[in-house]
Amino acid sequence: MNLLIAKLLFLLISFSFAGNALAATDSYRWLHVTIDTPWAIFIFLLPMVILPVVLMALLYWKYAGKETATSKWTKSQNELSKK
Repeated sequence: MNLLIAKLLFLLISFSFAGNALAATDSYRWLHVTIDTPWAIFIFLLPMVILPVVLMALLYWKYAGKETATSKWTKSQNELSKK
């Protein structure tokens, strides 16, 4: 319990002396936003949208002509029911 009180007291004293430094870290003056920033974000996020779409198209193209297991099963059931 004494250790907890000591830690809390240390944090209280530390934050009381660091007022200006903490205020500066919350400020937007450290964030330099220019006209290029939205384009940089767009270029960074573009592959996250494009790559899954390309992957879906490739997988669809690969498996589009293949017969599924359920369709094979239904065909075999239909053949058995005709006999």
